[in-house]
Amino acid sequence: MKKKLFFPCLVAAAAVSFFANCYASDTQKGTYQAKINSMLSDKWHSYTADKPNLLGAVAIYITSPKGNFYANTDTRASNINAHFRIASATKTFTAASIMLLNQQGKLNINDLITAPIPGSKESYAPNMPDYNIPYKNQITIKMLLNHRAGVFDVDNNAIPKEAACPYAGRNYVLSKETVSPEHTFTFDELLGVVAACDLKFFPPNTDYHYSDTGYSLLGKIIERVSGKRYSEFVRDNFLIPNSLNQTSLPYLGSDTKIPVPYETGYAYDGATSFDVTEDNMSVHVSEGNVITTVLDLANWIRKLVRGEAGVSADTVKLMTAEIHNPNVNYGLGISTVPGLGYGHEGGTNGYLTVARYDPRQDVTVIISASVINWKDYVTEMYALYDIGRAAKNILGYSTEEKF
Repeated sequence: MKKKLFFPCLVAAAAVSFFANCYASDTQKGTYQAKINSMLSDKWHSYTADKPNLLGAVAIYITSPKGNFYANTDTRASNINAHFRIASATKTFTAASIMLLNQQGKLNINDLITAPIPGSKESYAPNMPDYNIPYKNQITIKMLLNHRAGVFDVDNNAIPKEAACPYAGRNYVLSKETVSPEHTFTFDELLGVVAACDLKFFPPNTDYHYSDTGYSLLGKIIERVSGKRYSEFVRDNFLIPNSLNQTSLPYLGSDTKIPVPYETGYAYDGATSFDVTEDNMSVHVSEGNVITTVLDLANWIRKLVRGEAGVSADTVKLMTAEIHNPNVNYGLGISTVPGLGYGHEGGTNGYLTVARYDPRQDVTVIISASVINWKDYVTEMYALYDIGRAAKNILGYSTEEKF
């Protein structure tokens, strides 16, 4: 998650409506579609009723043996091809990249990040000051994948006031962007802050703490092992082979726009909505920078969980093997949500996304909200879960599974 400083702007009031897909031809599909439209409108109205001036909309796309269905609460954005930011759902691409390299024998997820890359004298993490992070010699690649490495998250946390570094008491990312909105962040820079300020959450493998910066380190490892830029590796190994033609991974601070058509993204502060569609995502490379559509995202998450996206079914089993930790429902870049299945969520300025696949019933649910309520995004996320389960129930699919 990333919260930014917002500046007032003029926005138009959003009309609440819905969009029926054009390919639901038989009577039963039409009935399902009408019920999904009505449910989505009702539940979104219920969520927004006590939130004055909240703009934005919510869209849902479902693939199932009974057909595919799309609905949207805003007629202006009712385009199944609209682009949006998926934020932390990007981590599924990063985890798949690491696991593909593991599958190919080009790295070993159980290796320490200080170990040499197979066939090379170079270590996974560069041997340079920027990567002298706390407990460096105890962190494995796997710990980074399941957020058990204790790597301090520079993006989501202010640097402690007692830290002996220039940004003590402030959020490094916000401080940089306030001065230079289009600053291009790099992996070296972000890990360099962790190293210079001696920041950590806990000793490796002793606890769980979600860390975007831990996934930034995974992005660096992908580049060092593959010899390609992160975005190039994902493009060559996942986007092109899976025909994800509407998916992109911006990495420059100046690359702030979203391809048209797009969902206009709003940030809500409890009283006012701000148009934050354009954004600098360079800080989120490998942990939250992907832009896509509901069609591409549904294609991706279904194929990934089924072992058809480029990583094998056996590799996917490794990714989900430890997902039922008694305290944390998170595996290697994949988690589960009761009744919805495997996948990941994501929230960033303007967008909140749910991407889930239920392999038992072969049902994919993608939900994209084009507004994030920074006053309480957790409640908003649960509202999206509720929408997803309701849609499955309308189609006659169980949501009792805990996976």
